[in-house]
Amino acid sequence: MSDPRYLCAQGLAREAGKLMRRRFEDRSSFSLTFKGHQDFLTEVDGEVESFVKKRLAETFPSDTFIGEEGSREASDSVWIVDPIDGTSNFARGIPHFCISIAYLKDHKPNIGVIYDPMSDEMYAAVSGGGATLNGVPMKVSGMTDIRSATLEIGWNHRSGVPGYLSLLGRVMGLGAGTIRGGSGALGMAYVAAGRIDAYVEQHINAWDVLAGLLLVQEAGGHVSDFLAGEGLAKGNPILACTPALRRVLAETSGIGTPE
Repeated sequence: MSDPRYLCAQGLAREAGKLMRRRFEDRSSFSLTFKGHQDFLTEVDGEVESFVKKRLAETFPSDTFIGEEGSREASDSVWIVDPIDGTSNFARGIPHFCISIAYLKDHKPNIGVIYDPMSDEMYAAVSGGGATLNGVPMKVSGMTDIRSATLEIGWNHRSGVPGYLSLLGRVMGLGAGTIRGGSGALGMAYVAAGRIDAYVEQHINAWDVLAGLLLVQEAGGHVSDFLAGEGLAKGNPILACTPALRRVLAETSGIGTPE
């Protein structure tokens, strides 16, 4: 795939990943700020975002940029970046975090790249071109039985504890296994790679999910309409799953439509 933006996104993700890993391995070198309920910020988030934003502006000056930690300028040609998805893990020394880079063309996901610097795994997709893990095509699991399925159910303080526990109980009542890894982007990447069978969250932000959304779609999975309404600006619920689980999970979670 010779698309310059696709190649650039992967190169930037890898370079940013080297910075993230270097700082992660010397956590005494950075400070930690508490933004809210289980919502942390490190100075490394800002360093990574500034690096990616600067390079994109130099390479594609007509494109705009939306980042978790800074400017949010939407357009018909826009990059959406989460510099460190899984900051809580990063700050506490848990090696489960990533950088997420998405590119939207005419308000539709066109490129999605998620890079895990600790495992050196590059998840990448371009619209219509399939999804790959370290250059090898990947597909969703194909799981058909919810009783054998493994789901990640993400949590966001906007959905509240009662709503989260209610959803967790309903899903476990179906017989599914559940996990929570602390990185929605990696959760979506794992669905695309067939490692888990679904990712569900009652509210998630665009920078956390858009790259993973395209990965799952291009890997043959189902995703709910995250960009409906003001999804880009304010976030929305997300259901991403292997196709055979769409009906039961849409009905159980109330996210998306069964068909």
